[in-house]
Amino acid sequence: MVKINVLQHALSAHLPARPGDPTPTSRNLDPLMHPFARARERTRALNAAKMERMFAKPFIASLEGHVDAVETMARKPETLDIVASGSWDGGLIVHDVSRRTKLLHIEDAHKGKVSGVCFGQNDRLLSCGVDRNIKLWDSHKGYEEEDSGAGPSQRKPVSIFPGKSAFNSIDHHRYDPLFATASNLVQVWDETKSAAVSNLTLPTSTETVTAVRFNLAEASVLASIGSDRSFTLYDIRTGKAERRIIMQMRSNALSWSPTFPTTVLLASEDHNLYTFDIRSMNTPTQMYKAHVAAVMGCDWSPTGLEFVSGGWDRTVRIWKEGAGSQPEVYHTKRMQRVMSTLYTGDSRFVLSGSDDGNVRIWKAHAADKLGIITARERAAIEYRESLKARWKADAEVNKVARTRHLPKPVYKAGQLKRTMLDAQRVKEERRRKHTRAGENKPKAERKKVVIAEQS
Repeated sequence: MVKINVLQHALSAHLPARPGDPTPTSRNLDPLMHPFARARERTRALNAAKMERMFAKPFIASLEGHVDAVETMARKPETLDIVASGSWDGGLIVHDVSRRTKLLHIEDAHKGKVSGVCFGQNDRLLSCGVDRNIKLWDSHKGYEEEDSGAGPSQRKPVSIFPGKSAFNSIDHHRYDPLFATASNLVQVWDETKSAAVSNLTLPTSTETVTAVRFNLAEASVLASIGSDRSFTLYDIRTGKAERRIIMQMRSNALSWSPTFPTTVLLASEDHNLYTFDIRSMNTPTQMYKAHVAAVMGCDWSPTGLEFVSGGWDRTVRIWKEGAGSQPEVYHTKRMQRVMSTLYTGDSRFVLSGSDDGNVRIWKAHAADKLGIITARERAAIEYRESLKARWKADAEVNKVARTRHLPKPVYKAGQLKRTMLDAQRVKEERRRKHTRAGENKPKAERKKVVIAEQS
């Protein structure tokens, strides 16, 4: 008889465990058997970086309806897709971002521009303008009227709060029926009363307050910025200003961090953004430099890891918290000066309101795919992300990942700005070189931002 030797293999090692699963593969993990593994991985990382730039199409849609500059926007708390915007034409629109429709459109909400808008409790909407009026609207009633086809002119405000001077900003308390306004002073109002409950101001301040915001965690703490380059903290429980700093240049917008209650972000006229810890306000914790004109609007992502800014240089920039340079840059040929920016509640999208009357929707991450992503696609995306993270120090991969196309005016303005800053630095160094030793000490850039602190 012939002796036959039979090799037996476990089927579980060679066949998929369940229908639809990939067939198991075996690999020899000995690095000597794969001499080109590192070169192959680098090529994949480079291709992943290139693919990200190829698929980076951040612009999604434009929400029309305003006929003048969109200066103010507000997100409805506890929703992902409802946003209100106010314009210089006096119009007020509540947008459904996901359906790209108008839930409420009030053409003549104010005489003159709408300078502030915010959501209150129970579907209430507050707006203020240069006509010295604050108006409270029932936005839920507006949705029903929109469905029934009623015209904008038939909508009346629930109540009107008259003021003595033009209002520049408004913000609602997180829990109570209170809201704060900014004019020539900061005022706190109650929704049930026609006059201001309290006036908050420093005895020595004579500025026009340009923006006001309640803290998201400690809702009694209020912050404001003014035309005299000031940033002021108030406590509505004591009814007075607690601390105040004077900066080198005036700020145009402020935003509280949703995850770090003591962190506040300021958008400045000197082309930079600053984060401050309100426990120590003599120096900013971080400076963010990339804009080439005044920064007009800023807003934190709900995760607290990123924030968006828009400026007079007609660009929208998305920054990582703690990284002061090389932000993501969005621009279009038709977009004019950006007046306001906003994150959606799920932090996937960014909205910008500009001088041309449009509210534009952008992806928060330019190369993200919209729609349903299969498990296989998700695995491939995560693999490409890990490759880029592992090879980010490689010169070619890093160059592809960080290079952004800029409009020619922005690029030239950036070049000119760098030249001017270099000349200023050289001048200071020469002046220091030709003065007595120790007289003119170099000062850190962050130390120059705040001129004085008052408490």
